[in-house]
Amino acid sequence: MSLTMVLLPVFVEVGLTFALLFWTKGRAKTAEAAEEFGLPTLFYALIALALPLRHADLAIVLLSWVFVVTRFVNAGLLRSADGRQRGLAWTASALVLLAMWL
Repeated sequence: MSLTMVLLPVFVEVGLTFALLFWTKGRAKTAEAAEEFGLPTLFYALIALALPLRHADLAIVLLSWVFVVTRFVNAGLLRSADGRQRGLAWTASALVLLAMWL
């Protein structure tokens, strides 16, 4: 798997993280902000470990894209900001990340 294919979802997630950081500045409570940035941190750590260990295969890349899409849904950028949908999107992203770690 090429380095570009592995890192592209990471850079998209970094962009989303910064967008949320600046968009929610002063609007969200500290606990809510921590919830938004906890999963991406585990995602970044996973990719940082997978690259040098040469475990960044097609499955990791595909699951990375699924994770990024669920994070966009959770951020309310691809669907309505309905609390139930966001909760389901957060759960889906957490399960995808767990599958990636396993």
